[in-house]
Amino acid sequence: MNKKNFLILTTFIVGTCSIIYELLISTASSYFLGNSVKQFSLIIGFYMASMGVGAFLSKLYKKNLLYHFIIVELFLGFIGAFSIPLCYSYFYLADFSGYNLFVFFLISSIGILTGLEVPLLTRILEDDFSLKDNISNILTFDYLGALAATIAFPFFLLPVVGIYKSSLLFGMLNIIVGFATFIFFRKELKLPKLKRNLIVLVILMLVVLISFSLFSSHSFMKRWNNGVFKYPVIYSEQSAYQDITITKNDYEFRMYLNGAIQFSSRDEYRYHEALVHLPMMQHANPKNILLLGGGEGLAAREVLKYTISTIDLVDIDPAIVKLSSNMALINELNQHSLQSDKVTIWNEDAFKFLIESNKKYDVIICDLPDPNSESLAKLYSNAFYQLVINHLNKDGLLVTQATSPTLTSKAFWCIEKTLDQVGFAYRYPYQVNMPSFGNWGFIIASHAPISWRYNQAIETRFLDKDIIEHLLYFPKDTRTENVMANNLDQPVIMDYYLDHWRRLNNEPK
Repeated sequence: MNKKNFLILTTFIVGTCSIIYELLISTASSYFLGNSVKQFSLIIGFYMASMGVGAFLSKLYKKNLLYHFIIVELFLGFIGAFSIPLCYSYFYLADFSGYNLFVFFLISSIGILTGLEVPLLTRILEDDFSLKDNISNILTFDYLGALAATIAFPFFLLPVVGIYKSSLLFGMLNIIVGFATFIFFRKELKLPKLKRNLIVLVILMLVVLISFSLFSSHSFMKRWNNGVFKYPVIYSEQSAYQDITITKNDYEFRMYLNGAIQFSSRDEYRYHEALVHLPMMQHANPKNILLLGGGEGLAAREVLKYTISTIDLVDIDPAIVKLSSNMALINELNQHSLQSDKVTIWNEDAFKFLIESNKKYDVIICDLPDPNSESLAKLYSNAFYQLVINHLNKDGLLVTQATSPTLTSKAFWCIEKTLDQVGFAYRYPYQVNMPSFGNWGFIIASHAPISWRYNQAIETRFLDKDIIEHLLYFPKDTRTENVMANNLDQPVIMDYYLDHWRRLNNEPK
């Protein structure tokens, strides 16, 4: 391989690595803090600005460009490799409120080093090729490397490798680039023997350190999970959409998605009975049911207690459905509901499903995750609820989980306001106490008033006729009227929802 081809291949690889670090840190920050658009926007902004700083600083290197390029790759490999382990460690050990500042420092360091790469590579080739060809070749393959990164990240690295190992692997790749450059240009470098030996020693130490970290990644994540979660982790998976964790003790097991609890086997029946039976009992003859979310099969278990015809269950993540169908703990809890002939599973985005489907339903049940990101906030928007209306029969009912009216009051009443705005003449907010994660809210919406019937024939553990009146009552201090409706292009619900967590993190410890 000649000099030009070697450096073009090098450019492609380093272009891939630098974008991967940016995506990994943005994803980790979105997991920890929510609000993915904010995290990606700020991290991209700091990264790009820091690249400009690095490009500016590159003019200070006037001699020994190959040597300086190798040093940049070694530093970049070290910082990039341990960027995600450092994010995990900081999130677990340090003050939560300082996490963003730490991340900005980290991504700025990577950005400055990345900004040094292209100018150095261009200048290394300037003695052999014209400036026009240099810039054209270097930038072309740098951008192609970025494209490769953005394709590999969502389709392979995130679901197959995971973000922790990915940072270590791509850090190793930067180290390999530095070492390959050192070997390829060993005659041109003309370094003193001591400096050459020192570079080899540093490369060897970095390779050993990263290799050890890769080898111990499973035990690190196990310790991290056991430290973050309340009970021992028995299952952990990074799907294409989210981090899935199952914890278990002698009394219960819990499912977490991106660190947020989804259910506890100890009291999930309270949530799912309230979510399903209150609306189902108010419909005279519910036959066709649409369940948006609920891939773990617990809401479907409750729906199947009725003489229904079909359930269309729409959950974007096939990993949740697969886990809930195959893991004995969950399969026993959901009473094999996902294997029922009446259940049809659609692994699609709920918004997209409603756009493409023409089917009408008697009851639509929204058992969706909380609106802590833009992709989830759209599932509580006026556009989404208008689509729901289009899929309801004339006497149809909608019910949605609506976050906690106690902890995230503004988000809860924002959902009620949005349902009002799209034309649901009657909205019935109600709440249930969940020992595992507190007071939780729901809203039933309809075009006709509800007279509140109770079907004694349906087997329940928590719900009964006498409790309905209590569930519908909201004390004064939980009512909030000064909120906006949630629009698709202005997802205010996300700010309402995250406001509680911001206030919580600012409270004195």
